[in-house]
Amino acid sequence: MADPVPPAVGTVAVEDPLAVGIIRRYEERLAKDPTSLAFAPLADAYRKAGRTREAIRLCREGLGRFPQYSTARLILAKALLDDGNPEGALAEVRVALEKSPRDAEAQRLASELHRRTGRLEEALDHLRQAVKLDPSDRESRALLEVLAGSGASEGSSLERLMADETFVTVSFGSVCLDQGLVDEAAQVFLRLIKKDPGDALARERFEDALRAKIQRRKGP
Repeated sequence: MADPVPPAVGTVAVEDPLAVGIIRRYEERLAKDPTSLAFAPLADAYRKAGRTREAIRLCREGLGRFPQYSTARLILAKALLDDGNPEGALAEVRVALEKSPRDAEAQRLASELHRRTGRLEEALDHLRQAVKLDPSDRESRALLEVLAGSGASEGSSLERLMADETFVTVSFGSVCLDQGLVDEAAQVFLRLIKKDPGDALARERFEDALRAKIQRRKGP
């Protein structure tokens, strides 16, 4: 089983005293022992502080010494994604999965990377594996519900309307999203992506719908 990845808390400002303190602590630890595993949490702290290139460099150097360290490889993948290199990130996740196919975090990240590039069937496969490995992961279960196409209310007038391809547009999906019809919006954008995986605007709005759905599940 791969080492668990520290939960992402989003990018923080480098001026944040807490972030600065965390970075300084790991920098000091790594300075005392350059061969320690402290490079991984330091790289993750760099990534969350927006210091993406430093995070990538640190992970690559550390993985040169500890190639089996799955946590560091997933941190590298996230940093590469933050740096605008989803294919590079996916390559790292594939290496992690080759070594630890039962790593739920790696399966979730693989699903996200495939989803962001419009490869929905691959995203669905990895997400199913993630849910199977970690049934308590409510966020992945919610995403699976959307990707599997079971989000919209069956038999509703809106569902019948969406059956007409005339309404399968980014504009109509955006109206649904603005009205709080998150599941319906997600299904509109999902169908657009299936028709054209290269539709960047549909992919962006689909991500907006997914975030709204997850936020709704979490509550205020």
